[in-house]
Amino acid sequence: MIAMQYSIVLPADYDMAVIDRRIRDKGPLLDGFPNLRFKAYLVARKDSGGFISAENLYAPFYLWDHPEGLNTFLGGPGFSAVARDFGWPRVKTWVVWESLVSGHLPEARFASRRVEAITPYSDLAARRAVARRDAEVALGAGAIAAVTAFDPDNWTQVHFRMWPTVPSAETGEEQLYAVGHVSEGRIAGEAV
Repeated sequence: MIAMQYSIVLPADYDMAVIDRRIRDKGPLLDGFPNLRFKAYLVARKDSGGFISAENLYAPFYLWDHPEGLNTFLGGPGFSAVARDFGWPRVKTWVVWESLVSGHLPEARFASRRVEAITPYSDLAARRAVARRDAEVALGAGAIAAVTAFDPDNWTQVHFRMWPTVPSAETGEEQLYAVGHVSEGRIAGEAV
């Protein structure tokens, strides 16, 4: 599995209703997309009720079952439209260590994402075991989904969670998002 996210920073005075419409209109287009476990359409608003973001963001998060799905999406019309409308974003990817889902993904209303550096010479097997326990704890605390993954190029670890209600910050270093839509895909060869 591969986790993927691009984050588009929008001006402080940007009309975020444009992003809300984009999600409403285009969100269902990825429902049933091959090799996609899910895509969470995420938005953060600089001045929003419930939680405050440092910036206005459109930052979808994807979980791919196989790299073919990622390749098809990035080479297809959906990503071309993003690049045309917002510029060529940097796409971050992580190798998934844990992906746990408890409940119905479309019930997610909020998401949290924390990225942390992995110290050189870390015991990666031990980190992965801790990641699994942390994901299980998040589900026990009410998360609908918990994904933990790592990037062995930049040596970072991402903790992504989806929630039915606004989560409490674990460390204060999380980016919180509103979830506008969740698309669930399908495994290639699976009946539509």
